[in-house]
Amino acid sequence: MKKELKKFSAEDESRIIEMAWEDRTPFEAIALQFGLNESQVIAFMRGHVKKRSFNIWRQRVSGRSSKHLKLRNPEISRGYCPTQYKQR
Repeated sequence: MKKELKKFSAEDESRIIEMAWEDRTPFEAIALQFGLNESQVIAFMRGHVKKRSFNIWRQRVSGRSSKHLKLRNPEISRGYCPTQYKQR
C-alpha cells in the first residue's frame, strides 16, 4: 500500500521544490522543515515537476554529498552560498 503524501500550500510546494533543487540544502533540512524524508521528497518531486525536469534533478542529486549531512564536508555549516541572497 502506497503512503499518501501530506498536502501542502502552493507556497510550501514551491519552497520544497526550491530546496530540493538547491545544491547545498540537505534532505535533512527539508525533513526538519516539512516532515518529508528523502524518499518522500523524491516522490514529491516526481509528482510536482515535469518528467524531464525530474530526471535532470535525480541525476543531479544522486550521490551528491552536499544533499546529505553525513556525507557533507564538516566545514560547511550553512545551507546556502553567502552570495546567494544579495543584500541591498
